[in-house]
Amino acid sequence: MNTHAFLLYLATWSLVALTPGPAVMCAMTHATRYGFRHALVGIVGIQLGHFVFFGCVASGLAALLATASTAFTVIRIIGALYLFYLGVRIIAATVRTRSAVPAAAPAPARHSLLLQGFAIQVTNPKALLFMSALLPQFIQPEHALPLQLSVLLATTIAVDVLVLSAYAYFALRGTQSLRASGVTVWLERAFGAALIFFGIRLLTATRK
Repeated sequence: MNTHAFLLYLATWSLVALTPGPAVMCAMTHATRYGFRHALVGIVGIQLGHFVFFGCVASGLAALLATASTAFTVIRIIGALYLFYLGVRIIAATVRTRSAVPAAAPAPARHSLLLQGFAIQVTNPKALLFMSALLPQFIQPEHALPLQLSVLLATTIAVDVLVLSAYAYFALRGTQSLRASGVTVWLERAFGAALIFFGIRLLTATRK
């Protein structure tokens, strides 16, 4: 992979990572509810999903999914239902908490946050199909495929971790400054509603 192709992919994925989606909502929600360190655990789970995506692209499974309508539909429905579940659970938690000065929710086990981030990523077949369409544009046949995929994967993870950590950090700073006013409850409800919205989008998505 030459420098031009690498920089082009870096710029492209940076724009993709900055675009709000389920992963961004997951990172921001974890940060506002449990703190920045716990948000990082969820972000690691999301990055593990990238390993799965790259493995699928390298092995040809992504191309198989693109032609297997039943498999695509099943994964899409599972992913949408999981986003619904997370969104409703977040909103329900804010309804149960009616204290004048909301405190941070008790953090679940770290492996639970890790699995949440991983599940949000791998149950989104649209993300996998997007990745399978994007990566070949930057693969150069004259160079070794494993090395190129390794470089692209490392770049993807580095950009994703940086962007998601920034989203989580600024979300946490915002809620800390507004916690006494009770606005954080409505922010958490907005995050929950956003996850439900992305679930609806995923449920109604097509492969095109």
